[in-house]
Amino acid sequence: MGKPAAKELIATATDEIVVVPNRFLDLLEDGRVPRERLQRFAGEQYWILRSDQRSFAALAARFPDPPAGEMFLSLSGGEIQAQRLLLPFAHAVGVDEAYLRGYEPDPMAQTYPAFLAWSAINGTLSGITLAMLTNFGVWGAYCARTADALASRYGLADDAVGFFRYFSKMPPGFEEQAAAVIQAGLDAGEDPAMALRMARALYRYEIAFWEAMAEGL
Repeated sequence: MGKPAAKELIATATDEIVVVPNRFLDLLEDGRVPRERLQRFAGEQYWILRSDQRSFAALAARFPDPPAGEMFLSLSGGEIQAQRLLLPFAHAVGVDEAYLRGYEPDPMAQTYPAFLAWSAINGTLSGITLAMLTNFGVWGAYCARTADALASRYGLADDAVGFFRYFSKMPPGFEEQAAAVIQAGLDAGEDPAMALRMARALYRYEIAFWEAMAEGL
């Protein structure tokens, strides 16, 4: 029997994702999310981005060989760019960077970055890459909905929703690069079952973030 193929693993992980209702986005599209909750959203994202930036840098150090090292460094740089784009959104909903720095994040909204940080130390190369790749479609679709709702229902300008537009589309070439990284991990003998387990977990933590944002509304 030959080695498992990344293409087959990606297809399996993608098929396992069952998109569940997102109550926060449903409320946002109805214009029923109060400004205070949007401020909290900005605060949660501020700390997620800072954590993920470091996690990707740690992954690049742990897996420096191409194509993995280059991919993780690029993802770390993307988190820095996203932090810049988050500020206009924060300003539009009435808070500044001092608020973001002093914001106390909700542990239940931070399970995604916590798992990514765990993965940087304990996860497999194929597992964390499969998880990021297959979850990106879910996160990207949610970001697109968020941007549209903030513009149409809350009157936010283009620069204020730039953070969400940035994440709404997969970076050019990322899918192919990620597939090559997954294959490299599998070729090195990593367990495809572990990769699927990590993909399921990251998707569940993605959902947990949105559930935390909707709590009490």
